[in-house]
Amino acid sequence: MKPPHRRQFLHLASVAAVLPALSRIAQAQTYPSRPVHIVVGFASGSAADILARLIGQWLSERLGQPFVVENRGGAGGSLGAETVVRAAADGYTLLLCSSADAINATIYDKLSFNFIRDIAPVASIARGPNVLVVHPSFPAKTIPEFITYTKANPGKVNFGSAGIGTVAHMAGELFKSMAGVDIVHVPYRGLAPALTDLLGGRLQAVFSTMPPSIANIRAGKLRALAVTSAMRSKTLPDLPTIGDFLPGYEANLLTGLGAPGNVPAEIVDTLNKEVNAVLADPAIKTRLADLGSEPVSMTPTDFGKLLADETEKWGKVIRTANVKLE
Repeated sequence: MKPPHRRQFLHLASVAAVLPALSRIAQAQTYPSRPVHIVVGFASGSAADILARLIGQWLSERLGQPFVVENRGGAGGSLGAETVVRAAADGYTLLLCSSADAINATIYDKLSFNFIRDIAPVASIARGPNVLVVHPSFPAKTIPEFITYTKANPGKVNFGSAGIGTVAHMAGELFKSMAGVDIVHVPYRGLAPALTDLLGGRLQAVFSTMPPSIANIRAGKLRALAVTSAMRSKTLPDLPTIGDFLPGYEANLLTGLGAPGNVPAEIVDTLNKEVNAVLADPAIKTRLADLGSEPVSMTPTDFGKLLADETEKWGKVIRTANVKLE
């Protein structure tokens, strides 16, 4: 058999180079052709879980395949992220990523993956603030009064959180740094027991996520001082922001979808387009508002930049406060 001529060789080489691209395009055109799994690194009923199920339901209806939520809790959400990093990069395993992943990148010394490198940003979903709540008997009714009181009583005011490295914890550490106050972090195994102790007067403050605290705020069982977002919350529009008194302060729970790092760009674009379409729907805007969040549409590139910025921001806070896992 004669060896191929140079022209034939070049033709064969060019065909071989095009085939992978054609395969990716074909894959994207038929995507999804089977169920898609959304991995959540937290327990059922958590804020991340609720958002994953909400977005999954809408994507199922739009794309004609089930988007199934899998809860892989542990290590502050990093076990869920690791599951997705190790999955096939075919778009059928996604991660409900959040601010927790940006925090974990620094707070865990020996992760087997690099979140920014190994998870491809797909689409932003929502942004939700925490709210600084105190017991009604607490002397302070405003952020300036809270700062004045804590400065006059260093080390005597405790703030609770759902655990070391959670957004509620980081919001408090950022506040301590920017306000120059000495308040003591008390980690709990979840936000519910922290709020229970706050309601019982055994704790003075919590930088709480919105959903579990709104009812108690409206009933007068907790006093809300301010929200942690840069802008006022539509859920509690009369509350100021902490940034009104500490310029530059901002601590949000950010959520979105990620995928294994080498997922085809065509699939990322498909999912990004569909998620952004979902977020424009008035019904989902209303549902997110009920959860104390607002939809945030972004390109994959912009969402990736946001995650990188959050990772850098919380890394500085963790190092400054010398936060260590127990």
